[in-house]
Amino acid sequence: MLLNNNLTATQIEPWFIPMDILRLVCDGFATILALIFLFIIIFEKTCHTIPMLLVANSFLAEFLFGSDMLFMSAFALHNDLKQIQFYDTWCLFQGYMSYMSVGIQNYSYLLQAIYRYISTVYPTRLYYQSFRFQMFLICLTWICSIIYSIPLILTNQIQYHVNNQICQMPLNFSFITLFNITYLYLLPMTTIILLYWKMVRYVHEISQRALPVNTLSRAQRELKMIRRIVILVSILVALGLPYTIFIFMSFFTTPPKYHFRIAFIFNDVSLASVMIVLFQFTEPLKTSIMKMIRTRPIIIVPTMT
Repeated sequence: MLLNNNLTATQIEPWFIPMDILRLVCDGFATILALIFLFIIIFEKTCHTIPMLLVANSFLAEFLFGSDMLFMSAFALHNDLKQIQFYDTWCLFQGYMSYMSVGIQNYSYLLQAIYRYISTVYPTRLYYQSFRFQMFLICLTWICSIIYSIPLILTNQIQYHVNNQICQMPLNFSFITLFNITYLYLLPMTTIILLYWKMVRYVHEISQRALPVNTLSRAQRELKMIRRIVILVSILVALGLPYTIFIFMSFFTTPPKYHFRIAFIFNDVSLASVMIVLFQFTEPLKTSIMKMIRTRPIIIVPTMT
């Protein structure tokens, strides 16, 4: 692949710079939050549980995704400010990382849903709830996402789009586009919805039986956690709708000139929104942070006798 190392001048629209800055702020905000939450989970002993391990995996995925989006928005802002068209191997690597990190992010939510489902419907199968098995699944999703993304670079699928100042795969009707949609979005998200539906049915069924109260309450609690994951996925789907529209539009016609710019504005806003919602839904993390905020040093003043 030939790299464009010539600083060729280009025209920009008035809304480019403000939107680049908005993207930069959202990405920076999400990345910093993810890093802070990760450190809290690592150093707070009350967060050292299997469910929090899976949440930490989601925060790590968000940190990776946010960092990549941060570099991409900074790259676009730099080129827009100088009104140039320029890219290098770093731009291509950012494109590779964007696909890889999205896969890790979406499958991290799926792992949380699977764990909640297994621990409720099959509580006696302890191996599948163990630290070793969950780490195996986490490593497997990371390895699959890394391997999946490598052919995108080797086959020159990731290209520089001068109008959008970004390195991404072109949107068109092709096998690789359909595979991306299926692997990155349809498979993990539809599985999460399916698990939620099965959990709803399970809780409804056991509520009709004469079971101990703690069994039903535990199932309802886990159902609530999966419902929260569904809400997170719904936010991603809603704010990712422009990107989805442009993908399906590319099957029949040419997408708008600045389709990636428009789509990634919504993607970056969704990243910041998901971080806030994920924090709100993670009770042990909220409790730890509130405890840190409320803790004040006790000063002992010696008395004179």
